[in-house]
This record gives sequence, structure tokens and C-alpha cells, in this order.
Amino acid sequence: MTAPAEGTATAPAELARRYGTPLYVYDLDRVRAARQDLFGWLPAGFEVFYAFKANPHVDLVRALRDGEGPGCKAEISSTGELAAALEAGYPGSDILYTGPGKTYGELREAIACGVRTFSAESLSDLTHIGEVALEHGVVADCLLRINSATASATTSIRMTGTPTQFGIDSETVPEIAERLCSVPGTSVAGLHLFSQSNARDEAALIGELTHTIEVAAQIERDLGVELRLLDIGGGFSVPYAQLGERARYPGLRAALESSLDEHFPRWRTGGVRLAVESGRYLSGDSGTLVAGVTNVKVSRGKKFVIVDAGINTFGGMSGLGRLLPVSVQVEADTETEKASLVGPLCTPGDMLGRGIEVPAGLAPGDVVTIPNTGAYGPTSSLLMFLGRPSPTEAAVSGGELVSLTRIERTRTPVPQERAGE
Repeated sequence: MTAPAEGTATAPAELARRYGTPLYVYDLDRVRAARQDLFGWLPAGFEVFYAFKANPHVDLVRALRDGEGPGCKAEISSTGELAAALEAGYPGSDILYTGPGKTYGELREAIACGVRTFSAESLSDLTHIGEVALEHGVVADCLLRINSATASATTSIRMTGTPTQFGIDSETVPEIAERLCSVPGTSVAGLHLFSQSNARDEAALIGELTHTIEVAAQIERDLGVELRLLDIGGGFSVPYAQLGERARYPGLRAALESSLDEHFPRWRTGGVRLAVESGRYLSGDSGTLVAGVTNVKVSRGKKFVIVDAGINTFGGMSGLGRLLPVSVQVEADTETEKASLVGPLCTPGDMLGRGIEVPAGLAPGDVVTIPNTGAYGPTSSLLMFLGRPSPTEAAVSGGELVSLTRIERTRTPVPQERAGE
């Protein structure tokens, strides 16, 4: 299961009884287990960057960094995520700053905080990074993000092979290689390739990552420089708001070692650092969302269970058609019946599950629990929509409550002299 057993002080239902709903419960022991598993699937020496966009909760990201065994580094793309990383104890040297629209202001803040590694999405992005680095009298190590013209595996979310704001088109690298390698204030340290998310199975993941290594070897030849860091992306899978367990990858280590031996043999002696990145795999199965039932009604023969957690609490990015399954699943240890699980918002789009199995006989005052909700929860939902309170977030570890927090929203006046900047 994704949370402490029922009946314990930190069980989701017990915490909901004490602190109300909607409530997220993040089991930090599950976070640490996911980190240990992911490092275990990889060849020795690999680094793991945690994608803060999945869940930037400070206690959660701290659990990924601290404790026994190798810790994760941080992959961020905003000054808000930068603040969370620094608060959790990540030094600037362990942070990779990514994103296609980095502004001069955020580059200045990142470099001032000690960040020295950036993913450059274009020649112009690389130039902006270099300009700010020169202002601070430093050189920024840059990973050129590559938009490969080819791919291997099919996946739920394809990140390469099409016109996109992400990355430098691989076929253009030979003609601009000299310019890429001569931007003042920057050093081309390596490559960043991220071609997929949530691979359908181990074979698809291996196919994509080994293809990425092959592409990286060709780009290295096109650039005419020896790479020092190669981030091959991710695609590690975990159920999202569905029952089930994290994927296992027993064949991944050998497959990556074989591909690296062929294309980057110096990796064995530390001639190139290697990294992957992951968000949902590391945080997804740590979370349980508890929603309170506020009403039950029947409309033209269809039952609707109305709960206090809607798309403002979970699944606000489902409109993208890529993050949320067709419907969530709820945990049930009793007889079930079919009903639509809907939120409290005054929009027909506030639908968590249409005609899904829910515990039979739900009534106002009951709760339902949705598993595997540790990734893409509050911060990727419509928190501001209709002005409802943010959900409470509880972090637990070893049967103890670590923290209990809620994201607060305030409207802050902007000094008039800054207006329009």
C-alpha cells in the first residue's frame, strides 16, 4: 500500500479525521524506497535528478536528498522551485536549471544562489545564460538539450521528433556547432536528452534510453568536444491515481552498460558523468489523497458522489489530456457500486471519475481515498479556481507526523514604480 496501515496514528483516514479533508498524505518512507529502487536499477555511478515539477514539497524533496545511500540532485525550472531546493538543503552545485523561457531575472537569481549547471534549449537561450554568467564573473556549465529527429519507443508523452520549444533540433547541430561551443560565459559540459515520460513497459524504456545514448554519441561527434555530463532523461513509470505498484526494471542496468560500452567506453573510468531524471517514479506512490463526501445524489438513474476535492485539488492538468487517466480509482475493502466521483466546483469539468467503482452506500461524512497521488497534485492543479481553500498536506515518516502544511494564496500590492517592468 502507499500509506501506513489503517488504525495507526498516521493512517490517511485517521489524519483526515483529525485534520479534515481534502488531505494529502505523503509517506516519506515510500519516497526513500523509490529512491533506493531507482538507483538499484541503474549502473553504478549514475546520478539521479529529481524533477521538482512532480512535487516540490520541501519534506519530500529533502527525503530524496538525505539519508542512507546516494541522494538525488535537483532539476528545477523556476525560482520558486529554486527556493524549495535551497530550503531542503540542496547546494547550488547539485541543481540543474532547465526550461525554454529562462528570463534574465531568474538567471541572475539562480547564479547568485550558486547554480552553475543549466540546460540550454537553443542558441539564444545559451547566449542569455552566458550574458548573466559574465555579469557574475563565472562560467556556466551548459547541457545542450537536444530535440532528436528520431526516436525508438512509443510512449504516452512524446518529447522529441516534432517542432517544439524544447531543445535544439539534432539535425542543425553540425552547422551551428562552432557557435554553440564559443558562447562567452558558457562551457558546453554535455547534453540533456529527454524524449519520453511514463514508458509503457521496461522494453520501451530500454529502447528509448539506449537510442538516446546512440544519439548522444553522434551529437558529440558533431560538436567535436568531449562531453563531461550526459543526462539521458527518464520515463520511469508509476500508476497515477490508480491502484498498483511502481514498475520494476531488472534488465535496465545490463542494457545501459552494454550501450554505454559501445558508444561511451570511457564511462567505466569516469570519463563522462551519467544521469537520469525522474519525478513521478520517485514521488508518485508516496501519496494518498483523502476526500470527504459532502453529498450523494441520483440524476436520471445515475449516482453522483460529490466530494470536497475537485480539479482545484487534484488533476487540474487533466485538460492537457496526458497526465490524468480517464478516471481515478478509489480504495475499497468492502462491497462496491458504480458512481461518478465529482468535485465541489460549479463546472461540469470537475469530474474525477465517471461510472467508477466506489464503496457501496457512501453518505455525507464518509471519506474516499485515492492512491498513488504523490506526483502532480496540488501544485499542478487549479488551486486558484473559485477561491476554495488549498488541500492540507501531511508528511509522515516512521509512524510519526513530520509536518502539516497548506499552500496559502495572497494578493500582494506591487509598488507602482515597478509596474510595467
